[in-house]
Amino acid sequence: MPEIRPLSACLQRTAIEELNEDPDRLDADILALRTWLKQQAHIRSRSDDQFLVSFLRGCKFSLEKAKSKLDKYYTLRTQFPEFYTIRDVDNKRIHDILKLGVGLRLPIPLHDDGPRVIYVRPGCYPADKYTFEEIMAISNALNALSIQFDDHAVIHGYVVLLDFSDYTASHLLQMTPSVIKKMARFAEDAMPVRDKGTHMIHTNPAFEMSFNLLRSAMSAKQQERLSVHGSNLESLYEHIPQRYLPTHLGGEQGTIEELKESAWSTFVECQEYLREESNYGMDEKLRPGGRCNDYDSIFGVDGSFRKLNFD
Repeated sequence: MPEIRPLSACLQRTAIEELNEDPDRLDADILALRTWLKQQAHIRSRSDDQFLVSFLRGCKFSLEKAKSKLDKYYTLRTQFPEFYTIRDVDNKRIHDILKLGVGLRLPIPLHDDGPRVIYVRPGCYPADKYTFEEIMAISNALNALSIQFDDHAVIHGYVVLLDFSDYTASHLLQMTPSVIKKMARFAEDAMPVRDKGTHMIHTNPAFEMSFNLLRSAMSAKQQERLSVHGSNLESLYEHIPQRYLPTHLGGEQGTIEELKESAWSTFVECQEYLREESNYGMDEKLRPGGRCNDYDSIFGVDGSFRKLNFD
């Protein structure tokens, strides 16, 4: 039997009906992916059952898709470590950013046993002190924890709630085309977690520019999952019932301070796991036939929006 967490009856049913999981074949499917990894001299990957089954589930048990996602996952993390990984989990600056609570995973999944809800506050950090790359490095490192430890996220996917309260032109100036492409490509190419929708609230003029840039870098499928509610929380409730929101938005998922404390506790508990992440990555010199993913040309050179005027 594979060494993975047992699923609740509801999650197991979803895995079978929506992700093509066959409990009788699970061991063989994981072994097939592990065998392939051992044959890839250029990939240094985690290979425990729980990690590999997350990629299989995220790819609906298509072995070829799981291979492709694993390759791109480690390619991006190796090529752009400052954006996709935490290189020093003991760094006080990293700890200070974490304690701001820019991205907070809500404890109760949507509808109690559905997608994980991630509450993101892109305007809550001082843009004159921290860069958006630093924010994303932490976000992507925490995504690695979701892959390994969050069965609801892996099986049902995630819903993102973006709250643009306090979002300013200074935050927008950090959203270069290259940064936006890095966000969109990682979500679509590398993450074995399904995007079940992004909802945006408390929007403002700075957001409008940011939204147009973000949408332009997304695939048509990603664009279809975007919803803008402005300050109309009643519209939001149609997608995320009120009780599944944080307390200050009328829900029952805890206060911001409680959510930040929970996020910090998770980070502390998983520090060793995150520290081990530096052992994994790509050695492109060993890739058969040379590099196959030229993300440098895709992302281009970071530009700037500093000449823009805001009313």
